[in-house]
Amino acid sequence: MKSFLITFVFLLLFVGGDPCFALQADEILLIVNRNNPASIELAEYFREKRQIPVSNRLAVDMTDGEDCSREEYQQQLLEPLRNYLAHQQGGKIRCLLLFYGIPLRVAAPELSQQQWRKLEDLRHTRKQIDWQLEHHQLTEEQTRKYQQKSRQLETQINKLRLADQRAAVDSEISLALNAAYPLAKWQPNPFFVGFQKQQNKLLFNKDQVLFVSRLDGATPEIVRRVIDDSLYAEQNGLRGRAYFDARWALPEQKRLSGYALYDASVHHAASLTEKISRLPIHLDQQERLLQSGEAPQAALYCGWYSLGKYVDAFDWQRGAVGYHIASSECTTLKKDNSQVWCKRMLEEGVAATMGPVAEPYVQGFPLPELFFGFLLDGYYTLVESYFLSVPYLSWQMVLIGDPLYRPFRNLAVEK
Repeated sequence: MKSFLITFVFLLLFVGGDPCFALQADEILLIVNRNNPASIELAEYFREKRQIPVSNRLAVDMTDGEDCSREEYQQQLLEPLRNYLAHQQGGKIRCLLLFYGIPLRVAAPELSQQQWRKLEDLRHTRKQIDWQLEHHQLTEEQTRKYQQKSRQLETQINKLRLADQRAAVDSEISLALNAAYPLAKWQPNPFFVGFQKQQNKLLFNKDQVLFVSRLDGATPEIVRRVIDDSLYAEQNGLRGRAYFDARWALPEQKRLSGYALYDASVHHAASLTEKISRLPIHLDQQERLLQSGEAPQAALYCGWYSLGKYVDAFDWQRGAVGYHIASSECTTLKKDNSQVWCKRMLEEGVAATMGPVAEPYVQGFPLPELFFGFLLDGYYTLVESYFLSVPYLSWQMVLIGDPLYRPFRNLAVEK
């Protein structure tokens, strides 16, 4: 994930797209929860609007909370899906669309009694060490040793808890075509353009991965509005301004990683948008975030870093796409008082957004220049733009929006 991505995306964008690559309506499977009436109603509304075949629907029985166990995920969602795909009639399913009522997160596998006992022993030992650090006067050397031991125990605890085997339902289910794979951490995404030269080294090829998006939000009314606004923007064109909120000036150094890479990618996304679209661009290069009233007529937004604290700077246009890079921005879409960015942007008017359900580390986020570059191309749908730009699957990221949404379809028609 170095600077070669910038050159790569420019080549992909300007050699011209293939309109046949775009996802088709009959390639989408709608997945709804029978235990939530709104889930079924919204799927039918979307199906009629997008002319999805009636047979392209799977109803499952599971919790309609935001979290599910690994066992429930496997038995109530994954197995019915695999059974549907094994016996489907007609065209090939390439994309899963999860509706309001399907959980956001799948937990790690259950621990055995022996594992639980060991976990409790480790936690007890760590509490004792932390108590020593807090209540005793220790030498500098003793303090250093206790702190080191505490960190080591925390690492052991997280490993035993299988914390890195939790995932977004959406990201996990993208690998539903595969019988088994390691659950620890992530799996490289074969669609990610940064991995194209490594295809023979990846665990999966493109035929083994399903695109996944969801239509979700705090209320059914928000989901219905997202559907309507996406169709409106496609018909009338996405109008307004594009806001890119970087934290620092673009460095001269080309080979970047970590935060510096993603901040530079925000800059490059702004540059691409200015070259490709007709949208006026606002690029902020200060650490402070855009503040209230500073982003009128917002059609596109990408910025960072306000952790779980939405800043209401935006007057969102119909069909707007918002992307805030921070570690907890899709941990909930339902909790009343939550200020995470995905939830709040949907409540305030965006039609598409993305974010993590748990800590993804910075390299787990989609590259802004890639996501917006493909979306601006006009040939690629929202879900294709996302999968071409997100590095890892079986991990924490979620895409929310109509998978068929092409806000800049008019640009593709004009080429």
